[in-house]
Amino acid sequence: MALVDLVIAVTLLEAAVLAVFHARTGRGLAPRDFAANLCAGLALMLAVRAALAGAAWTWVAAGLAAAGVAHLLDLRRRWKR
Repeated sequence: MALVDLVIAVTLLEAAVLAVFHARTGRGLAPRDFAANLCAGLALMLAVRAALAGAAWTWVAAGLAAAGVAHLLDLRRRWKR
């Protein structure tokens, strides 16, 4: 479980670094361009963490559902018409 916690922390740090870099330089990815994808990944990691911790299945399902919603939002944003 500590490994999942580390991955979650590194992912949040990465998001913060990307956001600060973009805010200061105007280069790189804007947060709106990676936020939904990041949220989908974090929700999956939280679902894994809940499962490893022996949480109720509803918490695992909630994490998976949140990941699915974030994934759909990411697809909608990227979809070419």
